[in-house]
Amino acid sequence: MKPAAPILQFGTSRFLQAHVDLFVSQAMERGQALGGITVVQTTASTESARRVAAFRSGQAYAVRIRGLRGGAPVDATVMCHAVTDALQADVDWARLRALAANDEVQVIVSNTGDRGYAEDRCDLPEGLAEDAAPPRGFPAKLAVLLHDRWRTQPLAPLSIYPCELISRNGDTLRDIVVEIATRWALPIGFLAYVREHCVWVNSLVDRIVSEALQPAGAVAEPYALWAIERRARQVLPCSHEAIVLTDALQGYERRKLFLLNLGHSVLAERWLLDRRPADETVLQAMNDAAMRDSLESIWADEVMPVFDALGQRAEATAYLAELRERLLNPFLAHRLADIAKDHVQKKQRRFAPLISLAGELGLSPGQARLRVALAG
Repeated sequence: MKPAAPILQFGTSRFLQAHVDLFVSQAMERGQALGGITVVQTTASTESARRVAAFRSGQAYAVRIRGLRGGAPVDATVMCHAVTDALQADVDWARLRALAANDEVQVIVSNTGDRGYAEDRCDLPEGLAEDAAPPRGFPAKLAVLLHDRWRTQPLAPLSIYPCELISRNGDTLRDIVVEIATRWALPIGFLAYVREHCVWVNSLVDRIVSEALQPAGAVAEPYALWAIERRARQVLPCSHEAIVLTDALQGYERRKLFLLNLGHSVLAERWLLDRRPADETVLQAMNDAAMRDSLESIWADEVMPVFDALGQRAEATAYLAELRERLLNPFLAHRLADIAKDHVQKKQRRFAPLISLAGELGLSPGQARLRVALAG
């Protein structure tokens, strides 16, 4: 068995490969990383299984950075060697439980997709038994692993960094795990361990990763940000120029949600309604006058007034200027069809909070086009 890596990562996505994993790899070269990463596949995806097999080989994979930075083209390939092992939760559950209980693991990272926090009511406390099958839901899997850790290494440091695009993702995931533990009638000591000993860190990830390479690797833009809320006792996976420790995470969250994510869904809405070409990309949409005007007018008339009212126009304007360059990246084939997946749920997460915040700030009635899109 390979030695335990200090970072345990749930999710094999191309995004994590070109974001967290790449940051750790680059930091390792400078001696500024905690150590390697064990990746865990939590779904039954065939594509993910192929990536797991590639990771297990121990070979580095390529991340191709393509885009514009300050108007100048960037096209570079970086080899990532931070992933030292890979597991499949459904197949390697016993090994994963032993690994999570090892005090060498100090950081857990997750990015389990749009529905990763969904609970499965079929997950019962019987799943804690030593020979039990793994729970179906990710939060229940995490509850079992943390329970094993509490029983064997209750004092060992453990910081948990969810990267799912959910506001206050660390607090949210913690509360779900606590709810599961409470429903399972687990000991009060374990509940205290989850709430008080484990360090649940809210964070915001921002990078467009448009394509997967096979069997592992990705194509990504030059821009990258991991905004991490500062917490007492937190153990960082690495130091990196794209990582920002902050006491004001909400500002980063709002800029990304209301400008980038909302902008993507505005383009996807028009793509769906107008039955535009199946292979249309963000770049093509941004170079289409009608699509571009629709997006720019929503940013100007329905989004920026909210940042005005918050006293954050300067920060939003600077982010938007950089964002336009990102969306006009001539190298990334970022398809609107991919963005439009789970479109109804994405609109609810991206449009509704802006509309609600505008009302709280006394700007309603407003956001007319976003309200129509949300209702549709």
